[in-house]
Amino acid sequence: MVKERIIETNEGIQDKLTVEIFDRFARIMRDKGWNNVDSIIKAGIVRGKALEIGPGPGYVGLEWLKRCPEATLVGCEISGEMIKLAEKNAKDYGFEDRVKYVEGNCLAMPFPDNSFDTVFSNGSLHEWEDPVKVFNEINRVLKPEGIFCLTDMRRDVNPLIKWFIYFLTKPKEIRPGFLSSLNASYTADEIRELLGQSDLKNAAVSKEFFGLCISGKKAVFS
Repeated sequence: MVKERIIETNEGIQDKLTVEIFDRFARIMRDKGWNNVDSIIKAGIVRGKALEIGPGPGYVGLEWLKRCPEATLVGCEISGEMIKLAEKNAKDYGFEDRVKYVEGNCLAMPFPDNSFDTVFSNGSLHEWEDPVKVFNEINRVLKPEGIFCLTDMRRDVNPLIKWFIYFLTKPKEIRPGFLSSLNASYTADEIRELLGQSDLKNAAVSKEFFGLCISGKKAVFS
C-alpha cells in the first residue's frame, strides 16, 4: 500500500548554506547522468525558446543546452539565492548569452501568453502548491503545438530502489531532504487525476525507473 503524500515546502531553497549543499548534490546527479535530460530530448524538446520551471542551480537546463545548440532557455525560479548560483554556473558553462533566469512563482509565471516553444521541469513538481494551476500556466505560456515534458520522483517506487538511492545520495546532509521530497511526490494515477482537471488533460504519463514523465503538446486551439 502506498503511503499518503506528505506536503513539502513550496517556497524553494532560500538560505545560502542549503543552496550550496544542494548544489553539491545536483553536481553529483549531473555527473552520474541522473538528471532526466535524455527524457526531455526524447520528448522532442531540442530547439527553439524553452522555459525551465524550477531550475535550481541550473544543471539540467545547462546540460540540455549543451546537447541542443539550436535552443535558448529561460529559467523561472522562486529562490533568489538559487538564481545567483544558476547564473554563476551558466557563466562557467559559457552559456550566458543562451540562458536567462527570472525570479517568479510557477503559479503565476511572469511571461505573456504563447511565449515559449517548449517547457520542461525536473524534480520540482512535488513542491508545487497547486499542480493544476501550474499545468494551466504551462498551457498558457506555450505556443500552439508547443511541447512540454515534466519529470519527477514517484512515491510508489520499489522500496529497494528507494533505499539503494538513499544510501548513494551525497552529500549525506541532503538525505533527509531526499526522503521528504520522495514522500511529497505523486503516483502516476494521482498525476492523471490532476491532469484531468487541467488544460493539459491529454498529456501522457509514463513510469520510469525511479520517477514519472509527463509529456505532450499544446492543442492548436486551446
